[in-house]
Amino acid sequence: MGWTGSARQWHNYEKAYVVLCGLCTLLVFTVSSIVGLDFCTSMLAGWHATIFPLYFVIGAVFCGFGMMLVILVPLRKWCGLENIITLPHIDKIAKLTLVSGLIIDYIYAMEFFIAWYSGDTYERWVFTHRLFGHTYWYMGWILIGINVCVTQLLWIKKIRANLAALFIIGVLINIGMWSERFVIVVGSLYQDFLPSSWGKYIPTIWDILLYIGTLGAFFMMYLLFVKFLPMIAISEVKSVMPEANPHHRLGGAKGEKR
Repeated sequence: MGWTGSARQWHNYEKAYVVLCGLCTLLVFTVSSIVGLDFCTSMLAGWHATIFPLYFVIGAVFCGFGMMLVILVPLRKWCGLENIITLPHIDKIAKLTLVSGLIIDYIYAMEFFIAWYSGDTYERWVFTHRLFGHTYWYMGWILIGINVCVTQLLWIKKIRANLAALFIIGVLINIGMWSERFVIVVGSLYQDFLPSSWGKYIPTIWDILLYIGTLGAFFMMYLLFVKFLPMIAISEVKSVMPEANPHHRLGGAKGEKR
């Protein structure tokens, strides 16, 4: 395609790389916040909250870091990438997971506080039944138990250095975020303002198989990517090596023999 590796081409490549990274970052914020706006503009109890755009953005980041732990830990072992995906890298991902988890915990607390402080009977009913109701209370406790309690284990340095523990925590975070979406959607819809539309949602076999199929499609595409495309960009690795620093004893003018 005309690539020669000249300095001009590398310069243009790096500029385009930065621009695309910025666009991808904006994409995460715009998509998640617009989905949150779709919820909060409704008048349904449990959805009508201005915090929803931020809620969905941070939730996507939190779930993304959890998925990174699920993917990177086995990939690092199976593909022999211990010298590239190092333990400090995994530790930083765990810390970012903890930070985003703490923000999510704050949002949960604000949701319950606003529902109580508003004095709205319907809002109080929805949030009370999320934990102490008679139908889906167990989903609410799964949500709190994982996203609030399990995430606090990442304060412990020994756990952040234990790859098996991080993998399990990553899986639990994804389960917790799935239960959060279930609580938000089903928890507000199964008993809304119209008694004629009340009803308990029980997933059918087709719902379950469809969900399993989406997981299978994702992991199939991911494994095909790992098999046929480079997982690690050599140019990025070279740019962060000590030899790339002109002030390093092995790099720049100091690394040349005189």
